[in-house]
Amino acid sequence: MSSLNDAADDAFENARFTYEQHMQTCRQCHADGAHCAVAKHLLRIYNNARRDRLRATGYQAPTVAP
Repeated sequence: MSSLNDAADDAFENARFTYEQHMQTCRQCHADGAHCAVAKHLLRIYNNARRDRLRATGYQAPTVAP
């Protein structure tokens, strides 16, 4: 069970880092003031990883809105 939690934690941290990096560096997201298609996709991955992480630890998962 610990390895499941570790895998969920790793996936969550990777998704969070990738999404945050994109938001800091994407010219289109900054210029338009709206999320680009890549940012929306990364946010979905981040939310899914967040849900999986919380399920692995036994909690209900809220989602993050753009």
